Amino acid sequence: MDTKDVANKLVAWCKQGDFEKPYQELYSQDIVSIENDGKSEGGLVEGFEGIQQKGEWWKDNFEVHSTTVSEPIVAENWFSVKFEMDTTHKPSGMRSTTSEIAVYQVKEGKIVKEQFFYDEKG
Repeated sequence: MDTKDVANKLVAWCKQGDFEKPYQELYSQDIVSIENDGKSEGGLVEGFEGIQQKGEWWKDNFEVHSTTVSEPIVAENWFSVKFEMDTTHKPSGMRSTTSEIAVYQVKEGKIVKEQFFYDEKG
């Protein structure tokens, strides 16, 4: 699978609301995930097990009301996607919308790096 194929599959599944299938089908076991600059707690996660734990934390802490996913922009082994999410933070009950840009790196048909850029709230 080339980068465009990976990007299109990720976007298609996310548009269907399936955020688990990309992890299982498209992610490398050696994935690196970074939130903004990676300096906050949990801002840098390495390895597939870490990604799974991050996903569990997200599901435990946020209720997602809706998500909008852009078409991917592909450049060589990289692609980016814009996500807009309407969520409620379960512990606080605070509802908010977030807009973020996700940048992905692909090697040998698998996503090896993802980084999310967004404005911190609060």
